[in-house]
Amino acid sequence: MSPASAAEPQWTDTKRADAATAQPERPSSGGAAELGPARPVNLRELVYDQLKDAFMGGYFAPGDYLNLRELAKQFETSITPVREAVRRLVAEGALIDAPARALRVPPLRRSRLVDLKQARLGIEGMVTELAVARATPQDIGELEAILDAAVAGEPNTPADELKSNRLFHFSLYRISRSPTLLRFVESLWMQYGPFLHLIHHTIDPNIRGSNKDHLRIVAAARKGNAVAAREALVTDVSRSFDILDAYTQSPSR
Repeated sequence: MSPASAAEPQWTDTKRADAATAQPERPSSGGAAELGPARPVNLRELVYDQLKDAFMGGYFAPGDYLNLRELAKQFETSITPVREAVRRLVAEGALIDAPARALRVPPLRRSRLVDLKQARLGIEGMVTELAVARATPQDIGELEAILDAAVAGEPNTPADELKSNRLFHFSLYRISRSPTLLRFVESLWMQYGPFLHLIHHTIDPNIRGSNKDHLRIVAAARKGNAVAAREALVTDVSRSFDILDAYTQSPSR
């Protein structure tokens, strides 16, 4: 499932408390129900893909709890595919173990922010340079169309802002033609998505401004300037980390 082209997962509101759980709608079976013995594997993948999409899209907040039985109930499946899916999310750093058959989204910690920032700037900067080196005029035109749609859509909601930001970044990164690096980027976004939720839903719901750096990236790509594109990417990614860093050190927090 391509991260940028996948349909947004359908979620309902949930309480952000110790008993909080994800509320995904039942995944559409499509043709999967006709595959017979393969259906349990497909269920596991469906659960994993929807949860991964929700993490990357900034649905969950730092500190949220997910309960396996509640997830299985919401997906209307047995607990086995849910357990297998969330084990993968634990291994990828998106979740941590919590008591009573629950899992927790890692809370906000400054040390974790520093680590994620270094990883994102390094890997996503590398992918951006590769994308610029391999971009065709059609690729760049598609990025410009995404930005035009984002501008035309303002004013928008925090969810719209997160969706548009993610669409641009992964459309850019796919141009690198590097599936291996994209998997690393997805893992980082799963870990960072809850912090984007915190920015857009708690710290500053009216935050805007990523488009100016996106425009700089596209302009640099149009000129074939990979270094300038990476510099704009670093500025773009660093902005949210700076906001979160200030938040962690706020006396009122």
